[in-house]
Amino acid sequence: MAKPLHTKGGDLIYASTADLLKRYRRRELSPVEVLEAQIERYSEVEPLINACTYTHFDSARKAAKTSEQRYKNKTARPLEGITVALKDEYDVTGWITTAGSKVLKDNVATSNHPAVDKLIQAGAVLHMQTTVPEMYFAAVTWTDLWGVTRNPWNLKYTVGGSSGGSGAALAAGMTTLATGSDMGGSTRIPCAFNGLYGFKPPYGRNAPPPGSTFLLPSTEGPMARTFEGMVRLQNVLSGPAPYTPTALRPKLELPLRYPSIKGMRIAFSMNQGWAEIDADTQANTREALRVFERLGAVIDEVDLNLGVDGPALRTALVNALLSGGFGEDLKQLNAYSDQLTSYGRYFSEMAATARGSAEAKQAEDMINALYKRIQDAVFLNGYSAVLMPTLATSDVAADFDPTKDTIRINGQPVEPNVGWVLTALWNLLNWNPVVSIPTGLNRNQMPTGLQICTTTYDDATAMRIASAYASEAPALFTGNRFPAFLNQSAVDQVRSTSRG
Repeated sequence: MAKPLHTKGGDLIYASTADLLKRYRRRELSPVEVLEAQIERYSEVEPLINACTYTHFDSARKAAKTSEQRYKNKTARPLEGITVALKDEYDVTGWITTAGSKVLKDNVATSNHPAVDKLIQAGAVLHMQTTVPEMYFAAVTWTDLWGVTRNPWNLKYTVGGSSGGSGAALAAGMTTLATGSDMGGSTRIPCAFNGLYGFKPPYGRNAPPPGSTFLLPSTEGPMARTFEGMVRLQNVLSGPAPYTPTALRPKLELPLRYPSIKGMRIAFSMNQGWAEIDADTQANTREALRVFERLGAVIDEVDLNLGVDGPALRTALVNALLSGGFGEDLKQLNAYSDQLTSYGRYFSEMAATARGSAEAKQAEDMINALYKRIQDAVFLNGYSAVLMPTLATSDVAADFDPTKDTIRINGQPVEPNVGWVLTALWNLLNWNPVVSIPTGLNRNQMPTGLQICTTTYDDATAMRIASAYASEAPALFTGNRFPAFLNQSAVDQVRSTSRG
């Protein structure tokens, strides 16, 4: 069943950014109409998926009316009238940012995140905030504060994390674009689970909030149903901000169209040398490789020779994160342990026992070793990029608890936190841009994804490869390839569902 309950707004809720901007400019359509259709869609499907923390429809209606007038006056800005859902991490003055935690349930922001200022200046309509796991520290999205967020493709399964609500809102047609951020895969994982395009920019490309430094290598990034939507949002998010010292100058403006990839040599690794990958993900990945080959690229499978597995990558990443101010923030949460989720307690306790500089040095040594190995296997070996799945499996339960539950792939048990994601490598190598692209659906009608990883700060090549794929591969959110909201019986009082 495509687009269940079928909102009166029809195809407006899934229209691409390019199509909407064109129709707005021609005065064939108003941003007010699209916003109202998406609000109606929210009313229909939010009880099923639970993707939002707060909505801001009154202020959004005013913004949409302003955008309507700007089109009349021919003063439209780059994202004029386009709805953007904000991850519950992007502060907006006067809005509550909870980070998915009961501890922060009354945390009213006193200033805007730099990305929010850029979005407002670009004419975007900010209409909702989206769910996250507690303190952004899980690859699934459920909390004691907000409950379980479920996947519009199949409600039995997760939306990923930590930008899970953003992914679900996009897949469900409640927004045109959405923001994510990526500290361990938190943009790419939800994009793969929800059939989306997403970008982990290289560190410094997009300005983090004031106070963030290189000790917290999280990167803000765009999420969209289409390649062009992702690029348009990235072009707004990109660049410096007044009080952020780590943002790169000058701003990088990415094109929407790219040259052919014919003749380009691209490396490929199915599992980074360690992961168990399920059969459907492998099949969809192989089909994506055939798309690139039809486009004229030369695809070679390579041994990355990383010398470490997923849990070791995750340990190094966590050690790097806990060595800075973020570790101190988590440590302070121990005073509120009775209000934390099981995984929130796990990480706050880990922060309390972290050895600081010694563990940071171990992480630094691993980063240097990994960078050399990737350089030798890929970028110094004549390849423009390396491809690999984003997830090892898309069949992860919506309420999966990595501190209690187990997960098996091909009959084999895997490490529950990161044994089923292949993203942490590129957060350790955070200077490498990565695009996650959708590669189809598995037997449970759940999306799968592929990462396009290029050398340091080479955003354009990653986008060039993704653009070529988008021009050739069968697209989701077209024809009969829409989320069907399968397994509605899995939804039992979603808002009150809690794992302790």
